[in-house]
Amino acid sequence: MNIIGISAFYHDSAAALISDGKIVAAAQEERFTRIKHDSNFPSNALKFVLDYSSLSINQIDAVVFYDKPFLKIERLFETYAQFAPKGLISFLTSVPVLIKEKLFLKERIISELDRLGLERDVDILFSEHHISHAASAFYPSPFENAAILTVDGVGEYTTTAIGAGRKNQIEIIKELHFPHSLGLLYSAFTYYTGFKVNSGEYKLMGLAPYGEPRFYELIKKELVDIKEDGSLRLNMDYFGFATSLRMVNSRFERLFGKKHREPETEITQHEMDIAASIQKITDEVMLRLANTAYKMTGLKNLVMAGGVALNCVSNGKILKNSQFENLWIQPASSDAGGAIGAALSYYYLGLKKDRVVDPDDSMNGAFLGPEFTDDEIERRLKSYDADYERFSDFEHLAERVAVLLSEKKVVGWFQGRMEYGPRALGARSILGDARDRDMQKNMNLKIKFRESFRPFAPAVLSELKSEYFDIETDSPYMLLVSEVVLKHRRELTGEEKSFTGLKRLEVLRSGIPAVTHVDYSARIQTVDKRRNERFYILIKKFYEKTGCGVIINTSFNVRGEPIVCTPEDAYLCFMRTNIDYLAIGNFLLDKSRQKPLIGDVDFRKIYQLD
Repeated sequence: MNIIGISAFYHDSAAALISDGKIVAAAQEERFTRIKHDSNFPSNALKFVLDYSSLSINQIDAVVFYDKPFLKIERLFETYAQFAPKGLISFLTSVPVLIKEKLFLKERIISELDRLGLERDVDILFSEHHISHAASAFYPSPFENAAILTVDGVGEYTTTAIGAGRKNQIEIIKELHFPHSLGLLYSAFTYYTGFKVNSGEYKLMGLAPYGEPRFYELIKKELVDIKEDGSLRLNMDYFGFATSLRMVNSRFERLFGKKHREPETEITQHEMDIAASIQKITDEVMLRLANTAYKMTGLKNLVMAGGVALNCVSNGKILKNSQFENLWIQPASSDAGGAIGAALSYYYLGLKKDRVVDPDDSMNGAFLGPEFTDDEIERRLKSYDADYERFSDFEHLAERVAVLLSEKKVVGWFQGRMEYGPRALGARSILGDARDRDMQKNMNLKIKFRESFRPFAPAVLSELKSEYFDIETDSPYMLLVSEVVLKHRRELTGEEKSFTGLKRLEVLRSGIPAVTHVDYSARIQTVDKRRNERFYILIKKFYEKTGCGVIINTSFNVRGEPIVCTPEDAYLCFMRTNIDYLAIGNFLLDKSRQKPLIGDVDFRKIYQLD
């Protein structure tokens, strides 16, 4: 039984293929079109999953879309009616697009399948949005039974759902409905602080440790009523997302004494304190929701999905402070993961197939995208007249890269199948030495071309995780935050403790300063040999050489660009930035030996950067 899941037309379009319950391939459309968060129909991703599996479209038994468009249309019309006459401009702007994309969605899917050679009838089915999220969290998890928590902006009506997964079944127990949404609340503050909604939420999370939560009580008093069970009600007098094209209105801005920050302008202490305040609210709500899920289900395991499940700070609070014994989070928790969930929900809920639980989870480390042989890579490098060294065996390449990292070189790392979801996990990564105090600032400004405050994640050998971080469980998908242990911290001077704002970046806080945030936290990726053998071998060799089992791992892209997918993408990113070396397959490229790109444009203009 071959089933394709699709998410599209809102955020992070994607396609996934499952065969007899096994996840075979999945990819986001943005990786192929090079349009970040591409929301168009995932034609390229769909073609990829078929090509990878060597299946024709006529061998597919069903195609499942990740939400129900008619329910979404119904909710939008109800919202406009409820707030009328407010929202007329938004209504007139949104409805034509909505009708084009949603009302005739089935016909659009059939048309795309026809382009791929469909010659017979295929079932076109529709899952509910939060069922797709729940299925993406529960079915690939390593648990036979688990409580389920899904939290995002909004699906059809639902914004938050608590459920239970038992064997092959999912039961939704409690829901919170639009417009009352933790995800939309967080996005409103994302907009207010000058970051892009549905893209910049992780920037807001990264900014929070630089501020103090001095607006926490004000938010609880004026904007949101948080119940003991984690449900909430928003005061819609302050928000614009239900009736306009803005997330917040002028009343919201007056409440905080300042207009929203324009993108690319200076970030002040005000924005830092706002970020700290809404992060504290989010932590509180998520922990209450988790505790409610525990009370309602009595299960010891928790699985999570939805965009808010990517808030690794809140995830860390749940891991440490909730009553659950085990936590598993879908690595593609946003709408992209809904493609996997839609396919799996039909397989188990629709067809009632038996479920076999993989004790290590069935996401294959999230390495579900395209891969390239050394011969393919070499052919593509030659097309650029690139200068490269080919290694006969990977161990020698890894030894060389370990030495380069120890010499403070920055290395682009392109190996195996591309990751599914927003995190680079050692297949499409940029690597650096976590011991270098200047590496965070230099990589942000000179390689990633992004804000200097943005933290980098540590990739640590799984067996050494507790040596460096206050964590006992594995975190293979970079979705948990924990603190650097005391023995690796440096005691600050009185003057250093008095620093505020971005000046705190100047302080050396630990023996791995490039991955230690200003509050001593770190977004951890544990690396084991089973999930990602090549990445593990590299870090192990770095450890043997330096005595340090941690390196920097950040995504192989620049600001405004999706993570690289192909060897061409990797080579161009390498050449357009200050990355020193590129390790791609069994090849190593030295930037100093490359010829300049001929006729290349400034990539910052491509991605609309200054």
